[in-house]
Amino acid sequence: MDEQELRGILSNNIKRCRMRNNMSQMALAEKVDISTNFLSDIERCKAWVSPLTLVKIASTLNIEPYQLFKADAFFSIEEKDMLKEYTDENLKAVISLVNKLQR
Repeated sequence: MDEQELRGILSNNIKRCRMRNNMSQMALAEKVDISTNFLSDIERCKAWVSPLTLVKIASTLNIEPYQLFKADAFFSIEEKDMLKEYTDENLKAVISLVNKLQR
């Protein structure tokens, strides 16, 4: 996994968790004490987060920071069921493609 893939996973997971918590970018950014533009840049893989900001985001989303780096941590049950049909090799490719498409 390279840096861009890691950024993609982090970005997508932040966005998925934010949406599952019915939070706007503005609401999350305000609670984390960052600008909405900066959060938008994070979610679009344009900016990287500091460890402190990562902890604040995770805490606000009621998850552990490490969960934001798990490639399939926040897929829905339906998405996971669809992915079960693929081998591990294909699964990695599909997850990567889904992450790219969501950006």
